[in-house]
Amino acid sequence: MGELYNLFEESAGITTDSRKVSDGELFFALKGENFDGNEFALQAVQKGALSAIVDDPSVVSDRMILVDDVLGTLQELSTYHREKLGLKVLAITGTNGKTTTKELLASVLSKKFMVHSTKGNLNNQIGVPLTILSAPCDTELMIVEMGASRPGDIEELCGIAKPDFGMITNIGKAHIAGFGDIDGVIRSKTELYRYLKSNGGSAFYN
Repeated sequence: MGELYNLFEESAGITTDSRKVSDGELFFALKGENFDGNEFALQAVQKGALSAIVDDPSVVSDRMILVDDVLGTLQELSTYHREKLGLKVLAITGTNGKTTTKELLASVLSKKFMVHSTKGNLNNQIGVPLTILSAPCDTELMIVEMGASRPGDIEELCGIAKPDFGMITNIGKAHIAGFGDIDGVIRSKTELYRYLKSNGGSAFYN
């Protein structure tokens, strides 16, 4: 991970979209339900990417790095960056109000700290790593929005972002399908508080 992090520091940033590659960026060839980023790795390099991170041996060529799992590598790199920066992380989750609460807190706290926060609602297993990796080196406090569509999502995101502080805006029945019932939603959202309790963090209650 150290070698990849050195390459990241030399790069112009991270991209996962081969159509929007800028010179000097690292392209992470993620997979989706209807696409495989490995198929666009060569295109990304030809468009100026510093290197492409792939997990399909058949596409490897110059300026490509083969890993076991591209998404897992992106997540590990973001955790490495978070620890290198030595900053504090505030995580926000909840059924509603996450983005608004994040924006309000970022506005207030930026009066005293160098704050970096989630852009828009990039709050899943891809968005959280991208948020962390876009944090400038002088960041003192990062505010990370965390979303969940099934049990275990928040726990996984906590393992990536390693929050020091956390807040649940509210818990409701919206998007309940992936959790079974309201008790499932409660158990999922409170994974944040359980992480904080196990790791010496602090929770804010409203």
